[in-house]
Amino acid sequence: MFRASLRSPLISLRPSGAKTLAASRFIGARFLTQETRSQIQNAVKANPVVLFMKGTPEYPECGFSRAVVQILDLHGVPSDKMKTYNVLVDDELRSGVKEFSEWPTIPQLYVNGEFIGGCDILLSMHQSGDLENLLENKGVIPKTEAPQP
Repeated sequence: MFRASLRSPLISLRPSGAKTLAASRFIGARFLTQETRSQIQNAVKANPVVLFMKGTPEYPECGFSRAVVQILDLHGVPSDKMKTYNVLVDDELRSGVKEFSEWPTIPQLYVNGEFIGGCDILLSMHQSGDLENLLENKGVIPKTEAPQP
């Protein structure tokens, strides 16, 4: 009987699923300062290819970051056209870039200021040939010429 009386008020106090979802988004949201937003915006526009990753291209600190670096290397993205940022050295950058892009994971790739995606999207684009087309069309890598018949 004591348990039943405890359960009743708790059940009635539980918010509905929609309210819980909204509350979790509100609680989980960080508000990116205008200064940090401007810094990230300037960073993604400063170079043709910008990669926010864990570690550095020489020493990636997660498998997903390593995979993205390898994919970009396979496509011959020149180092002078690519800037990388190690999010592990700056907690504000690490959380800020996620809010800036509205993408929850790292690594994140930008090409000519446009957010492309994370590791899974880049891998899919690489496999389909879309990444090569994007990099060629954005002038990051030279266009490959089709063989003449």
